[in-house]
Amino acid sequence: MTTYITTPIYYVNAQPHLGHAYTTIVADVYSRYRRLCGDDVRFQTGTDEHGDKIVEAAGKQGEAPRAYADRIAEEFRRTWPLLQINYDRFIRTTEADHIRTVRSILQKVYDAGDIYFDRYSGLYCTGCERFLIERELVDGKCPDHQVEPKEISEENYFFRMSNYQQHLIDHIKAHPEFVTPERYRNEVLSFLNEPLEDLCISRPTSRLTWGIKLPFDERFVTYVWFDALINYLTGIGYPDDPDYPRWWSGAEHLIAKDILKPHAIYWPTMLLAAGVPLYRKLHVHGYWNVENTKMSKSLGNVIRPERLVDLYGIDTVRYFLMREMVFGLDASFSGEAIAARRNADLANDLGNLFSRSLTMIDKYCGSLVPRSRDLEDQDRDLQEQAATMLAEYGKQMDEFAFHRGLQAVWDFVGAANRYIVRNEPWALAKQEHLRPRLETVLYHLAESLRLLALVLQPVMPQAAGAMRDALGIGQEAEGLTLKDGAGWGWLQPGGAIGKPVTLFPRLETPQSAAAPQQKQRKVEKKPTQEPETMESLVAIDDFRTIELRAARIIAAEPVAQSERLLRLTVLAPDERTVVAGIAGSYRPEDLVGLTVVLVANLKPAKLRGIVSQGMVLAAKQSKKDGTEQFTLATLADTVNPGTRIA
Repeated sequence: MTTYITTPIYYVNAQPHLGHAYTTIVADVYSRYRRLCGDDVRFQTGTDEHGDKIVEAAGKQGEAPRAYADRIAEEFRRTWPLLQINYDRFIRTTEADHIRTVRSILQKVYDAGDIYFDRYSGLYCTGCERFLIERELVDGKCPDHQVEPKEISEENYFFRMSNYQQHLIDHIKAHPEFVTPERYRNEVLSFLNEPLEDLCISRPTSRLTWGIKLPFDERFVTYVWFDALINYLTGIGYPDDPDYPRWWSGAEHLIAKDILKPHAIYWPTMLLAAGVPLYRKLHVHGYWNVENTKMSKSLGNVIRPERLVDLYGIDTVRYFLMREMVFGLDASFSGEAIAARRNADLANDLGNLFSRSLTMIDKYCGSLVPRSRDLEDQDRDLQEQAATMLAEYGKQMDEFAFHRGLQAVWDFVGAANRYIVRNEPWALAKQEHLRPRLETVLYHLAESLRLLALVLQPVMPQAAGAMRDALGIGQEAEGLTLKDGAGWGWLQPGGAIGKPVTLFPRLETPQSAAAPQQKQRKVEKKPTQEPETMESLVAIDDFRTIELRAARIIAAEPVAQSERLLRLTVLAPDERTVVAGIAGSYRPEDLVGLTVVLVANLKPAKLRGIVSQGMVLAAKQSKKDGTEQFTLATLADTVNPGTRIA
């Protein structure tokens, strides 16, 4: 299969920021994933450099448009390697081959009679660089730029976009995957319910000279969208390169929702007019806000990619952006959120699994891959969970549901951590006759880590590489596809294992990636009031003796010969066992992953032969049938295990 993934080419009126970084990381993750699937892949990004806004931005900097475009384009080109983004071509719309392609397509469409000359009066938005129609305005303003468009009357060339409206509607209805997610497909079809107006595709040189001149009338330059969109063809050698048809047949465009209309309506109608087959898919994502506020220079909360890397590291940034955003919806960035993901998911879950497993292989097997022998049900269960993870991961990554793909991976990380708890390799190591069992358990942990390195490679290439190196398969496994490497038992017994390394050191106090430039309001302290005296009140010193901490449940199972007790394994942040009488209210499988409130300094007690090291808090209510219903006190999963509750 062939995949040609593109980002939009970024307008050089602004420096690279979080939004640009997200789109480009998604394209990189997807390109790496498709290679992992065995596809032939091409990945293209670049910069859009013509138009009114560039002239305006350059003027504010005291630069000529070309010098300004050169400088900002270089900032984009320099930024992407910082995020481990590995593209095949970085295209600029000022390059000679692109200018030739644009002029060639313009001439072709003109010769076919789909471009005509006319006078037009309309409402022009400089920010959009296009004429708007009345129904697009909100309170008389452009909805994107919140300014009233200017009324302009001038002669220009127009593209008969209306000729292709029904063809486009028919194609979208026949190919549900053409625009994803579905909400944006429905939005496009809703727009197409109204008659399409023809598109003004030129600007007179008396008003704008910074653009590509029309081949049939050099008094005009082309409209920026009739220039920029064609980059997707230029980059693969349209029309003469022998590989062009192969790459174009697998074309998938990736954009943010603000440029849906040009990509879902202008672009396909342009392709139809030029006699070019339509692209395969258009993937549309939402916006990143910063602490639930839109990024804005005036607020000072614009986040630069290099700042993110400095604070959190490349793999943490890539993981957080892929895991936190539901593709297609908006998401919010904060320092607390990314630090929580780093500490809980990467340091605690994955990092601890990795370091514990390698430490035990080093200690008990002399840093050699052990041999798996007679399997027990727990071993088969882990293998089945690995197969389930791989299937779900592939399904969700195919559908751009990256957060769900990673959830499937982390479900398996949790399964591997529970496998350690249940098998207790440290206890097996104390009895020589259990040596075969110990080696089987450790082999299953090593093979679990290998599979995790395989599926994490598209999202966290550095961490995946470090995991492969530590497993002693750095070069050998680097080019493995899912087809070749997803089967259980790939690791060969006797192979050398490296020393354990810390993949993700915990972050302490999260730093702000962008400090809003706002004055802090001084909050006046209100005088405290003395509470009423009551015999039942607890003195503050007595309350302080109770240590409440956040605890993450990593395993849960029934206690033998008990209808109400469950044995919980929790992290707080140390691993401990807690026996809780909540079996009548919760199934064990529903508890794994919950963050609960733990009384951490309670004196240990033995229940049904199990030492319980604490107590989880729950509300107790009596039901009509006389039984009791317990509801656990839970915390957001962004709260790190072990956090003191004050």
